[in-house]
Amino acid sequence: MTKKLGYGTAPLDAYSPSEVAARVRDLGVAKVRQDAASMFALAVLGGASISLGALLYTVVITGSTLGFGATRLLGGIGFSLGLILVAVAGGELFTGNNLIAMAWASRLVTFREVLRSWAIVYAGNLVGALSTMGLVVVGRVHEFGGDAVGETLRAIAAHKLALEALQAFALGVLCNALVCLAVWMTLAARSVTDKLLVVVFPIAAFVAIGFEHSIANMFLLSWALLLDGCDQAAVVGAISNIVVVTFGNIAGGTLLVAGVYWIIYLRKPAAER
Repeated sequence: MTKKLGYGTAPLDAYSPSEVAARVRDLGVAKVRQDAASMFALAVLGGASISLGALLYTVVITGSTLGFGATRLLGGIGFSLGLILVAVAGGELFTGNNLIAMAWASRLVTFREVLRSWAIVYAGNLVGALSTMGLVVVGRVHEFGGDAVGETLRAIAAHKLALEALQAFALGVLCNALVCLAVWMTLAARSVTDKLLVVVFPIAAFVAIGFEHSIANMFLLSWALLLDGCDQAAVVGAISNIVVVTFGNIAGGTLLVAGVYWIIYLRKPAAER
């Protein structure tokens, strides 16, 4: 089905899953081959976008009396701002870029190229997260609501630092399965409205349930650490959390999404499908 738009036509239906798989694969090649400066700049934007989503989540849940589940769901909807900004305004996000594994599995890029891309984007995301955190600290957002936002932040950080390594890894796996599915669906979308709708539900779900996102943790944990004087034990705990969650995110994105869909749609040559 099509509808008239100006001088041409535009399909109303989303891209099919097999078409999305091909788009993800080809986009992976383009991302890997992008020049380092552009890639890094887009990654800084991506880190800042996710940080703003995490900030909105922190503010939204502060002082809520809706109950555990409803409060976290509402906060998750707020957090969706981060991926919406990346998907619509533009940005590179390490967790979503785990889908580049489809291009590698199709032998269109080398493993070294994938690692280079991930390293640049991860570094850019870190810079974006820390830069946003710095502005938030200067703006004294933690003092809003009579210091209630700061107390919420400390509670969030304390929960994350208390996670056992295996638990954090598993939560990271589950998180990026949903994040990559959200990215996958934005590539099935044909309009900005479609992208907004497909992002909100999986992102709100991972936040509401309590899964772990490495880039969001860069922002939240560094913010909490700076407010509390960067205690050495807490710094070590924060770094450990981010590292473990990062590997969990990689496993969730590459194996549970990129790997599964590659096996289904791209494993066989086009002539055999």
